[in-house]
Parts: sequence; C-alpha cells; structure tokens
Amino acid sequence: MFLNFYRFSMDLLYAASFPYLARRYREGFDERRGFYSKEFQDMVQGERPLWIHAVSVGEVQSSLPFISEIRKEDPLKPVILSTITPTGKKMFDRLLNGKVDAHFYYPWDVSRIVNRALNTIQPEAYITLETEIWPTLLSELSKRGVPCFMVNGRFSDKSFEKMERFRFIWREVLCLYTLIMVREREDETKLLKLGVPRDKIVHTGDCKVDALLERRDHARLEEVRKLTGPGKPIFLGGSTHNGEDQVVLQAFDRVRRKIPSARLILVPRHPERAGAVRELAEKYGRSCLLSGPLQDWSILIVDRIGVLFELYGICDGAFIGGSLVPKGGQNLMEAAAFGVPVTHGPHMEDFAEASKRMGELGISSLVTKPDDLSEEWLRTSDPGVREKISSRCIDFFSELGGAASSSWKLIREHMDKGGK
Repeated sequence: MFLNFYRFSMDLLYAASFPYLARRYREGFDERRGFYSKEFQDMVQGERPLWIHAVSVGEVQSSLPFISEIRKEDPLKPVILSTITPTGKKMFDRLLNGKVDAHFYYPWDVSRIVNRALNTIQPEAYITLETEIWPTLLSELSKRGVPCFMVNGRFSDKSFEKMERFRFIWREVLCLYTLIMVREREDETKLLKLGVPRDKIVHTGDCKVDALLERRDHARLEEVRKLTGPGKPIFLGGSTHNGEDQVVLQAFDRVRRKIPSARLILVPRHPERAGAVRELAEKYGRSCLLSGPLQDWSILIVDRIGVLFELYGICDGAFIGGSLVPKGGQNLMEAAAFGVPVTHGPHMEDFAEASKRMGELGISSLVTKPDDLSEEWLRTSDPGVREKISSRCIDFFSELGGAASSSWKLIREHMDKGGK
C-alpha cells in the first residue's frame, strides 16, 4: 500500500519540480533521468554488472576496500558505481578511477526513470553503501528478482526515532533488501525493533575502518609536508562548525604561551566559511589560506576539500569538529588511523561506539571549553605520551578490521544461492 502511494507521489513531485531540477542538476542531468551515453550502454550490454551506489564523498571512500575485495577475487567482474553529488564524482575520480568500469549519476526515484535505468543496466545485484534508501528502485529490483544489499548500514538515534513512528512503512521498505549488513550491534537491535526479520540482518562492522587504513597506507604525506613547511608541533581543528573555531583558536592561543613554535591548521567543515574564519584567526596570529601564499604562518585556514585526511597524518594533536555543537560529530577515526591523539566535544552521536571505545583506551579525550583543549594539546605534545597513544591506536584498529571482506563474502554467498 505505502509503495503504491509513494510511487504516485514521486511521479507528481517530479512533474511539478522538473523546471527546478533542470536548472539545479545540469551535471549528469540525462543520467539522473535514466538516459545514458552510447559508450555506457555498450559497456553494460549483456554484462549484468554489479551496481554499487555511494551517495557522496564519505560513501565513496567507504566503498574503496569493498571494491578492492571484489577485484581480488574477480578482476574482470563488471562493476559500476553511482553517486548523487558532484563531490562524490570527484572522489570517485580520485580513488576509484581504473578500479571500477564506469561512474554514473543515480536515477531519480520515479517509476518510469527507474525502469528506464534498469532496462539499460540490468544489474546482477544492487549494493548500497550506508543508509541510502530509495523505495521505488528497491521495489522494481525486487520485482525483477535482482538481489539488493546494504553494506555498512548505520541508523542514528535521530533517524531511528523518525522511522519508529512509521514502523509499518519502514518494515515494508527495508524487507525489500536481501541482506542488511550493519556497522554496530545497536543498529541490529534497531532494525529488529522495526520488525525486520533477523535473517535479513548481519553485524559485519565498519567498512570505513578498512577504508581508512587503506587510504592511510597510500597517503601522500610528503606532499602535505611541502605545503605546510617546517615547524612543530602542529595542532589541527578538523571539520569545524560555526561556534567551534573560536574555542579552537583560544585553546591554541593558550598553547602558544608555553610552546611559541606551535602552529595551528583549521579546516572548516564548509570551505565557504574560510574567509570569515581567517578574519577571526588574525586576532591570534599570522594566518593565511591554503589557496594563497604560504609564508611564515602560525595559523593555516584550509579553504578546499579533499586534504583533511592527509593533514591529520602530519599533525601532533587533533580536535574533531561537529562535536561542541550538536552536529553528531565527525569521524574521529581518521586522525586515530595515523596514531594522532584525538579530542572532541560531547556531541559524538554519529560515532558513539567508536568515541566511547577510544575514550576507554585513552586515545581520545572529551573537552568542553578552551582550557580543556589547551591542556590536552599540551599534555599530548610530550613525545612519550604520543608514542603510548599511537600504540593504543594500533590495538584499536586491529580489533575492527575486516568488514569489507566479510560483507563481500556474504553477498557472494547469497548470489551463488540465487540471491533470495
């Protein structure tokens, strides 16, 4: 019942929104409507590829170790990957070009568009990275007998509360998946409460851990060091939101009173804020933008995307943004992958299990004000302290690896059995 209503509503919404969509989504507009180039059509013709969907930057990164597992087993298996955002496409070009047969933009979830796309692609299986749920596509895939899998599923407390209000709807939609592989035991419990059968849910762990370790091993740290130049220690505020930059700057000001050579890198979550953050930073030391001349700086403001991960690899202490303000926190494991001491605020709901475990191991510390942050940075500026934390990071990640391999093994087994 719900799926019929949803399809009807999406058809109407698409018709009413078409002029806006045509302006807003010029990049990949034909692909979003299920029309593909002759080159793409020729490539998928008769191949029945694996269709992997990774909505944007983070999901593309998560897909890297998973795709690597597929390629280890079958280098010639046709694999295509879709994204929704142009930034996801850019990350695809950076990480996956050559590892995947083609990229395309995800079709809008409208019946005639979905069917047009499926008539062209005719996938052997559909795999979505993380919690990206489009009911029309899932329904049409199910009708065609195409198995659907969710890898690295995560259901935040906020999203689960909304789903619980309409449990009968979400049960109908989620049961269209052949198998849902989740990151944490808590996610498994939430799905069971929604009424999803137990045999459709498996706890496999977090593919992002495998992705982090693979990216870390291929990080171009020497190039980053050339950008930042000599001078230690370097502290970093990563993915900061409005209201957090001031706290980080004040903490850094306190650190410099005891370590005059210290430097700070600030990476706003939204690069368009970089100019305003630089104005704020000028009160605390000589600042500059990453895109500008990098001479004799004490505070570097990063005004472009795609460099934060490598920057974690050359810093001596990192504050994780989105955590002093109620944004759910950013991925604190990115810094820990390099053995870097981590600090964060109280709002780490999106990484609750990881932040709790890292806190127990002494890898991360909770801060709420500038004094807390400056004290932690001063404490971890001791090489002996950093060495101990780095060792604990190794232990932490050794516990968590292998989700990508487990996920692909489960999918392959289901496909070998006929997918259902």
